[in-house]
Amino acid sequence: MFKDKILLITGGTGSFGNAVLQRFLHTDHFKEIRIFSRDEKKQDDMRNQLKNDKLKFYIGDVRDYKSIETAMRGVDYVFHAAALKQVPSCEFFPIEATKTNVFGTQNVIDAAIASKVKKVICLSTDKAAYPINAMGISKALMEKVAIAASRNVTETTVCLTRYGNVMASRGSVIPLFLNQIKNNEIITITDPKMTRFLMSLEEAVELVLFAFQHGNSGDLFVNKAPAGTIGDLAQALKDICKSDCEIKIIGTRHGEKLYETLCTREEMVKAEDMGDFYRIPADNRDLNYAQYYSEGEQDLSEVDDYNSHNTSQQDVEGMKRLLISLPLIRKEVFGEDVMQYPG
Repeated sequence: MFKDKILLITGGTGSFGNAVLQRFLHTDHFKEIRIFSRDEKKQDDMRNQLKNDKLKFYIGDVRDYKSIETAMRGVDYVFHAAALKQVPSCEFFPIEATKTNVFGTQNVIDAAIASKVKKVICLSTDKAAYPINAMGISKALMEKVAIAASRNVTETTVCLTRYGNVMASRGSVIPLFLNQIKNNEIITITDPKMTRFLMSLEEAVELVLFAFQHGNSGDLFVNKAPAGTIGDLAQALKDICKSDCEIKIIGTRHGEKLYETLCTREEMVKAEDMGDFYRIPADNRDLNYAQYYSEGEQDLSEVDDYNSHNTSQQDVEGMKRLLISLPLIRKEVFGEDVMQYPG
């Protein structure tokens, strides 16, 4: 499917872009991988670290249609990972989140359609389901933009993936806790009962590849993932590091939920169980709603949403098994010479 093709990754210098490169850079998949981002420092670091002729770098911003259009020429497949995704910063600068996550996504899709790209996968987040914060709201609207575009184009397939917390990715809580432990500082926890989905970067890549292989236009794919409490996560890291650091509860931050939802109840009504994944087809009704009045839908009261409270839960020992498989932990705690994702 990918042999002799060109892949473009927006936000390609981030954690996800690095994980994709680790998967494909030394295979015969893709004759060229284009990294599109606005950070020249990270691009230069990646260029010097990987030294691979298959990589091509494009400086630009998804907010600027012309810059993404230039990078899109001749591309076959697109991973759209560029986003503003820090919950507190989006909460204080919601217009900036909207410019990147909503208008930026529209620019990527428009440029892909203009260049006759085969398939675009837009990366979303569990925070887009029942959103309460600016980041989640902007990502929810991003999903609507992608689905709306998918209804009106035939040559380019537009799909979505929605995933939970990616462990040890940039800005996530695991690097924060690990840094606090290494510096013998107090470990700061917002709410020990707060639950989050737990995905590795490799699983996030598998989700996107599954969407490439099985996605119809407008489809949303969700990875089934375990979850756990933030309190157990902190204790697991303490155990791994053999630390006696104190844990302090500091209270919920701006825009945080007690638990996250990957599939809403309304989506679960029509979700297709595909083993390790759920596929949620787009709602392709038109604006003539009258014809649907008599048909109705399955009673929503019979269905639960899919969230980090009701999925399988990891205890401290389960958390430790997940954590010790991460490149960050293997390098920083056990001193192994492994490739980390520098994003």
